[in-house]
Amino acid sequence: MTINVALDGPSGAGKSTIARAAAIKLGYVYVDTGAMYRSIALFMLNKGVDLENEGAVAALLPEIDVKLTYENGEQRVLLNGEDVSEKIRTSEVSMAASKTSSYPEVRKFLLGLQKDIASKNSIIMDGRDIGTVILPDAQVKIFLTASAEKRAERRLKELVEKGESISYDEVLADIIKRDEQDMNRETAPLKRADDAILVDTSDLTLEESIDKVYSTVVNNIPKEEKAEKKVSSRDRELMPVRPISKKHKLNFFDVFFYNLLRYIVIGIYHIYYNISYEGVDNVPKDGGNIFASNHRSYQDPVFIALHARIPISYMAKEELFHKNVFFTALIKAFGAFPVVRGSGDTSVIDTSVEKLEKGRNLVIFPEGTRSKDGKVGKGKTGVALVAAVAQTKVVPVGINFEGKLKFRKRVVVRYGKPIEPKELGITSTSPRDLKKIKSEIMENIVDLVH
Repeated sequence: MTINVALDGPSGAGKSTIARAAAIKLGYVYVDTGAMYRSIALFMLNKGVDLENEGAVAALLPEIDVKLTYENGEQRVLLNGEDVSEKIRTSEVSMAASKTSSYPEVRKFLLGLQKDIASKNSIIMDGRDIGTVILPDAQVKIFLTASAEKRAERRLKELVEKGESISYDEVLADIIKRDEQDMNRETAPLKRADDAILVDTSDLTLEESIDKVYSTVVNNIPKEEKAEKKVSSRDRELMPVRPISKKHKLNFFDVFFYNLLRYIVIGIYHIYYNISYEGVDNVPKDGGNIFASNHRSYQDPVFIALHARIPISYMAKEELFHKNVFFTALIKAFGAFPVVRGSGDTSVIDTSVEKLEKGRNLVIFPEGTRSKDGKVGKGKTGVALVAAVAQTKVVPVGINFEGKLKFRKRVVVRYGKPIEPKELGITSTSPRDLKKIKSEIMENIVDLVH
């Protein structure tokens, strides 16, 4: 049974931001209907259409193809194949959308897509007529609002951060005008559904607003729906999924000095070891990725990092930070952070996801301990849990050498094809899903170790 949450409210109430975050906490799909209407408005503006001419707008609808896709858990909006997720967020498009979305043909054009998404997924859908028109049978309806002044303050901050030059008075006037248009239009006007729960965020922080919407949904799902949502221990999530955005990039100088150090170490290691690399083309050029490798020696993180252009982080047992000064300095330079084995502290997962979100790559050794004979041991679910929570790709790595690692030892490092949780259909952190992704990762590592 799918759960539908209808979240309505005026412009600038923070519906999109709050609904998106609440959906992640709930494990639901977020559907931004406003983005769909903005896409149509952007198309009309680009075509130079008179927005007051309803017939002219309707005539061009057959030329439009709007799709919502989910990249690393984040909604992206495609207009005729072009990603317009950022272009639709200007004041000009916002005002144009208020006009074009009032036309019955435009709303009819998008209605089928919206209902189809809701029928197949547990969703939070936000807009202005979700609870009254689009999803009148939604199990939970929320009307999210805030004072016009507070909404103007928030909207101004958002626009200034995007580089737009606009005054508070202009934003407030736009908010008031938009409210009047939305409430007084003939087709699907902004209106609170009779059974919608009012949530006023005027005096709430963003986090408080998200928590308020989340708790409102959880506390108002009908009992029979909750019963159907109960799952077995194999399907119960261990942690909430919170996909990384892939938007953050590390400081230029951090990357520069990391790569300077990397090239120096490459030279040293090629002198000391007889080392070669295979599958280098499989190494992502961006950050936010996991490298999962078999574990042969203390040098493994460095072996892996030598062909990763973005700085890495990796879990290292706390004892390693008490070895010789040079070794400790080296592993810290290559992003090591301590973990106490056997502590059961889930904060290490949070730290790992934070490193990925900030744009670093992460190295994990699923076996946990080093293999003395070169055989790949049984992997633990830690790597699968981080990958599932962050919804990011995993690059399998095989480190190969015989016997003990010593001067001029022949070492071969192989990078495998990246594995994406979404390609495996992994959308939760249930034991069932974690076992599936762990098995896929370990099988790939084994194939690279020979």
